[in-house]
Amino acid sequence: MNTVSRIESVPATLQSPLEKLRLYWSLIKSLQTGLLLLTGIVGYLSAGRHAFEDWTAWLTVSGSLFLAISGSTVLNMWHDRDIDALMQRTCWRPLPAGRVTPNEALILGSTLALAGVGWALMVDELYGLIVFAGLFFDVVVYTMWLKRRSPWSIIWGGIAGGMPVLAGRSLAVGGVDWLGLLLAAAILFWIPTHILTFSMRHLEDYRRAGVPTIPAKYGFMAARIIIALSSILAAGAIGVAAWGVGLTAGALHVLLILSSALLLLAAASVVRPSRRLNFALFKYASLYMLTAMLLIAAGLT
Repeated sequence: MNTVSRIESVPATLQSPLEKLRLYWSLIKSLQTGLLLLTGIVGYLSAGRHAFEDWTAWLTVSGSLFLAISGSTVLNMWHDRDIDALMQRTCWRPLPAGRVTPNEALILGSTLALAGVGWALMVDELYGLIVFAGLFFDVVVYTMWLKRRSPWSIIWGGIAGGMPVLAGRSLAVGGVDWLGLLLAAAILFWIPTHILTFSMRHLEDYRRAGVPTIPAKYGFMAARIIIALSSILAAGAIGVAAWGVGLTAGALHVLLILSSALLLLAAASVVRPSRRLNFALFKYASLYMLTAMLLIAAGLT
């Protein structure tokens, strides 16, 4: 607590507009936001060729989702600034380091979130409600309520992560269909592979901050088994969804190869676990989801 108080008491120094913009940009976690934004765009484009032709519509989807996802991420950073100050990998972030004040982050996150959800509601009511649901599950349910209480909070984080692709798909087809739900489920099943490999790598950081994790509570082997099962479910959901939206045979073959590699890495982490393999799986899981989404988009053109 003393560490947190000391860090938060440091006033934000006077910065140039460019430096301030750079600090604000770091608050949105651009790589994470970019991946979630991509899933939303792919969800919209999954409706078929006509979605590609309506540039105004899918640029509107991109803008509203970017604002909502960015706002959600900044609000998470604002709420978690105390535990970020206790972890070596996050203590350098603008909030715990005192380079951005809590009030600045709260105003920025709230403004972005309200703008994104408001824009989405103006585009389409159902689309806006799904975008809002993603924000609510991520900020309120996952971050504020469950993250510090239960290691199973990642399930709600996964549900939040699936909302952008479901929102994009629902806007394109005019409702929630089985393909949209399946694409969202693929993100939900992928989340444990991404988060658990990360929490295994930074176990001591999470313990220091008092954040419960599955590896800490149930052990590394249980976490690896969950990772393997979630990888199977994620690969299966992605494969069926890709087939359902009409992906070309060539793209499906490439996706099959990528999914096989994910499953082999997950199985190897159970049979012959190592820190190096765990890190490789963490990196590949992100690359896998990114490539799978790009394949779905490219395979529909």
